[in-house]
Amino acid sequence: MQKEMRKKLVLGLALMAAVVWPGAAGAKKPQYRISFTIKGGRDTVMYMGHYFARGNEVVDTARVDSKGRFLFESEDEALEPGLYFFANPAGTYVEFVVYHEKPFFTFETQNPDWTSNMKVKGSQQNQFFFDFHRVDRAVTDDLDTNSLLMDSVSFEKYRRARLLSLDSVKQTLIDKNPEMFLSKMMVATKDIYPPIVDEKGDSLTLDQRREYYLVHYFDNLLQAPDAIIRTPKRVFYDRVMAYFDQCLKYALPETLIHYTDLYLDRVMSSPKLFQWSLITLTQKYLQSNVMVYDEVYVHLVQKYWASDANTWSTPSSIETELARANKWERLLVGREAPELIMYDTLRVPHSLHSMPNRWKLLIFWSPGCGHCQHIIPEAYKIYLKYRDQYDLGVYAILSEPDDKTRKEWKEFIAKHEMNSPTWLHIDGGEANVDWHEVYDITSTPQIYLLDENNIIQAKKLSDANLENVLKALCGGEME
Repeated sequence: MQKEMRKKLVLGLALMAAVVWPGAAGAKKPQYRISFTIKGGRDTVMYMGHYFARGNEVVDTARVDSKGRFLFESEDEALEPGLYFFANPAGTYVEFVVYHEKPFFTFETQNPDWTSNMKVKGSQQNQFFFDFHRVDRAVTDDLDTNSLLMDSVSFEKYRRARLLSLDSVKQTLIDKNPEMFLSKMMVATKDIYPPIVDEKGDSLTLDQRREYYLVHYFDNLLQAPDAIIRTPKRVFYDRVMAYFDQCLKYALPETLIHYTDLYLDRVMSSPKLFQWSLITLTQKYLQSNVMVYDEVYVHLVQKYWASDANTWSTPSSIETELARANKWERLLVGREAPELIMYDTLRVPHSLHSMPNRWKLLIFWSPGCGHCQHIIPEAYKIYLKYRDQYDLGVYAILSEPDDKTRKEWKEFIAKHEMNSPTWLHIDGGEANVDWHEVYDITSTPQIYLLDENNIIQAKKLSDANLENVLKALCGGEME
């Protein structure tokens, strides 16, 4: 963990283009004033930052003064609550807490162990924080020593006993000091255990226990909602993503929407946490390869991005996001695909909705697209395999209808002998609608599966899943 943090710090600090030194104090009262001294230290530059979601951010820089201090001070920028750190350019660091105290702290330590040697003035939160670390370090040192003195069986028994004792110490500290941020961080890492029976003493079913777990999952994590996002990745980010990636894996879109709303409603009172959560979840479902999860993205944009809860986006960016969501809403699985009327290679018009087939593939592609060069021939082979069995037709649109690409298109069709009469080669140059806009075609290939009523049954198909989807949806009804 320390090695990983050190690498991230060194990389992050190296990328800083310029160093801004604190200026002389003005007439205004500082928002924060934090002094950090290393006795006998040789560093001339020190950075101050905090964790944020899955990374960390440097918020201030100080240069050693004539008293050997690094003084971090600002009249304009306040420090948000969370877990912070001091770090030198080599990546050596020590953590400290900013939480519901005026950040006018004094820290003094010495090499080589900044944490164990730390002395604190002006902060009960940090006194508690470093006192605990000394207890934790004592246990670690004891285990390191005894691992060399005991045989493996005896040491394992001893190690378990010492760790159980440390857990007991931690729980006592949490119980006696529930308002300390370190206590809240330790609670945040504890899992939720659903009850076996309800308040009447009746046994809960597995489904009821799972529902309890999903509803109460964030009870421990959100003990300090204003600060928890500024903690290490394993404390906050990993647990949030585990909820959506693991606990809700394979969930139906309506289930995902329900629990996403529960989570967002809980964090809405913490502006930074809400902002990060909404942006992260919106991007997650915008980029999801699960075809039905487009519905989650649409819901998030329409309910939250276009509401008063979004205080950070510009009107134009909200309008852009909402326009895409409204477009995607018309293309959700279960909706009727918009009608398309275009010409084939011989200038014969064809209506997508008028195709007589029981099942239809709607494909947008171009011979100049590298993925298309592989996927389209494979899709054609799959089509031939199931064409008659499933009464399958194809409406394949050239997505770059210029003179150069048209020539390549026809050569590609001839080369791969794609000459089946129910695979329609459609020139996208003229159409009844702006299909790029209507179908939101920003990349190719795009493959939809429609039924005889032109209802979208599947989308985001590839050569890897096309055959399985056809067999599951088309073949399932015919067995």
